[in-house]
Order: sequence, then structure tokens, then C-alpha cells
Amino acid sequence: MQQQKTWSDMKKGLRNGVTVLAFSALLPLSSLQAKVVDGVAAVVGDDIILRSEVEEQALLTEYQYPEAKGDDELRSRILQNLVTRKILLQKAVLDSVTVNESEIVQQTEERLAFLRSRFSSVDEMERRFSKPYVLIEKEIREDIRNQQLVDNLRRMRMSEVTVNYDEVKAFYQENRASLPIVPESVEVSQIIMYPGVSEESRQSAREKIATIQSRLDEGADFTALAREYSEDPGSAAVGGDLGYSRRGEFVRPFEEAVFSLEEGAVSDIVETRFGYHLIQLLEKKGDTVHPRHILIVFDRSSLDREASRKKLEDIRQAVLDGEASFAAMAATWSEDPRSAASGGVIRQGGSGESFFPVESLKEPLKGVVESLKEDGDISMPLWIEPEGGAPFYALFRLQERRAEHRMALDTDYAMLEQMAVDRKQQEKFAEWVDSLRREVYVELDASDI
Repeated sequence: MQQQKTWSDMKKGLRNGVTVLAFSALLPLSSLQAKVVDGVAAVVGDDIILRSEVEEQALLTEYQYPEAKGDDELRSRILQNLVTRKILLQKAVLDSVTVNESEIVQQTEERLAFLRSRFSSVDEMERRFSKPYVLIEKEIREDIRNQQLVDNLRRMRMSEVTVNYDEVKAFYQENRASLPIVPESVEVSQIIMYPGVSEESRQSAREKIATIQSRLDEGADFTALAREYSEDPGSAAVGGDLGYSRRGEFVRPFEEAVFSLEEGAVSDIVETRFGYHLIQLLEKKGDTVHPRHILIVFDRSSLDREASRKKLEDIRQAVLDGEASFAAMAATWSEDPRSAASGGVIRQGGSGESFFPVESLKEPLKGVVESLKEDGDISMPLWIEPEGGAPFYALFRLQERRAEHRMALDTDYAMLEQMAVDRKQQEKFAEWVDSLRREVYVELDASDI
């Protein structure tokens, strides 16, 4: 769980030119507009930064961090940060950096939902922001898009920055005294199995997808059909676009189908645990693909839960009897592609780290972990109904439990390696940004900032 940033954290980000202040949707703009005196604060290439942008960001920062009001350098740092962001956005366009449209749509909806929850009606929200709802939505979407462009540009440029053992060791020795205490942590493996649906549900979904396939064969537009018929809430609004994904991120039948397609081709009907898909491959580069799809989901009102539970009981007993390893069973049977690829080991999304602080775990996993006393213990099949997702049965195996300790090279190498990589990438990125600033025309008028 991430902790809320302190003002010292925010100042550090502003100095590095990588933190983007994006709180404009949190305050009624009418309270800000009276204090804003407009004019050009900076020229960056062919773009400008208005003094009102700097002032608005400063006021919003002071709202979020009251202690920032006494910071005489706040506006200067914000202006430099906005200049850096303009330069990076221009570079992202030149380098043809892409974004994940479905993620932008989802994040925009989440931020709008949060905003709507703070007002009794959309009309009240429009009055408080002194602008129509469509403009509020547009500004939020554009802010999220720009941030994703900058993040993706940074990842592209820094992806090859690595560290060797000697660099990690040097980082550890340099920072040893200030390294954090690592709380009690666990490494856990899982095997997930989704109950099958009834034959009636499969037949109904099959008839729907076959009708859509016929329309595609007659020349109908894939994007238009996805918007009209796809039952995937995350991608239907953007014509079924799933963005760029790497091998191992899809369930097995979908992955096999999409990697077998030629660019521009549409698959035959593909069945996964979610339902039936029609897949079109837009682009393929090595182990990365950019597909879109149309999904017709199965009606899960009637599920064969008993068969899934019994299968997992048999798998558990086979592992306990020494007939197979948990990792091999996970690779063969688990219907979660990410953990199955690593023998069932659950990993953190960003870092790939496999150890989780016990206190950060959510129920029911936290309760399961507390019930598994020894390394290697395996739970009984557990029925899980995730919020907003399909229910499933799962087995969990406690791989290893680590007591609370100060971070050390022998026990926490992966975390130290990531910390060393992060610092090296930050330094390299700052050097690269400085070189970009020398290539782009920048004129500052910071006399009153």
C-alpha cells in the first residue's frame, strides 16, 4: 500500500523535473481564478506556459500541502517542472510514443467517478468548476494521456539501464545505515481454477459471436462492431483496443491465437474462460502485440463449482504425495497466466518482487497466510469472489516466511537491485533531460515567479 506523499517528497520530485502536479480537478476553479494574473511565463519550442498555469499549480499545491506556503522557491520549481514536461511531451511525439487507450478511458472514468461523488449532481459540479462537464472530462483525459506519454517515454529510454552485482553491493554499503526495516514478509504460490459454465450458456454466447463473425465476413467494421456488441467493459468503448501487451500477459487460448495471426488478420472464434472472442492483430513486434477484440461473455449464473473444487483437491494431494511439484501443477493447471508462468509464484505488478509484507495482504489471502505455519504448507481449495471479477477456487502454498529485519544484501537482493536501478535510471534520465533542454529553445520570464 502506498503512503501519501509528504511535502518533502513532492519538493524532491519537483527538483528532479519528473513529478507532475495534477490536482486541478480537486478544487473549484472559481476560487483560483480571482488570484490568477495571466501572461506568458515561458516559451518552450512552439509551445507556451501561461503564468496562470504556474499560479494555479502553486495554489493547488499549497492546498494539498499547507506547509508549502512558506516555500519561496515553489513557483520557480513548478515552472521548471512544467518546462520539462513540455519538452518531454514534444519528444514523445517525435519518437512516436504510444499510449494504452483503454487504460486512459478507465483512469478517466475512475477520476470522474471520484469527482462526481463529491457533488450532489453534475450541475453542481459544473457550477463549482465554472465549466461544462464535457470540458472537465476532456481536461482530465488529456492530463492522463500526457502523463502516460511521459511515463512511456521514460520507460523506453531507460529500459536498458541495468546494474551489476558490484553496483548493487556499492549501493547497499553507501546507504546501509538509512535502509528501511523490512516487515514480516511472505512468498506465496497459487493455483487458480474457474468453474465451468453450463452448456446452455456456452451455446447462447456462441450464437451471438457467430452472428458478429458473419457481419465481419460481410465487410462490417471491426471497431464499430466492438463498440456496439463487445461485452468487455474495459475495451468496448475504444473499439476493443487492448493496447500493447507482452507474451505471458494473456490467458493461454487468447495468447496462442493472437501470436499466430498476421498483422491485420482476424481470428476465428476463440474460447477462453471469459467467453468467446474475435481477435484482430493490429501490430506485432517480437514478443509484443497490439490486438483488439470483441468479447461475448458466458452467463455465469450457473457454475459447476464442485468439479473445480475436486480437481484442486486432487492436485493438492498429488503434490503432498510427492507425485508432482506445486510449480509444475501451477504451470499446467492454473488459469492465471502471470503466476502460472512462474510456477504459481505471485509477484508484485511493478517490480516483480515475490515477497509481500503480511500486513499489506488483503483478505482472504491474509487469513490463509496466517493459517499456513510452515514453509511448504498448502491450503485447502478456497472459494473466492473478487469484487468486480469472476469467482474462482484457489490453492495457496507458503513458499517462505521471513521475519522482520533490516534490509540486507543476502536476504533482500532483489529489492536492493531495484532500488539501485531506480537511482541509476533517475540519474541517467536527469542527464538526458538536461541534454534535451539544450536542444529546445526555452525562454523564461520568471520575474514575478
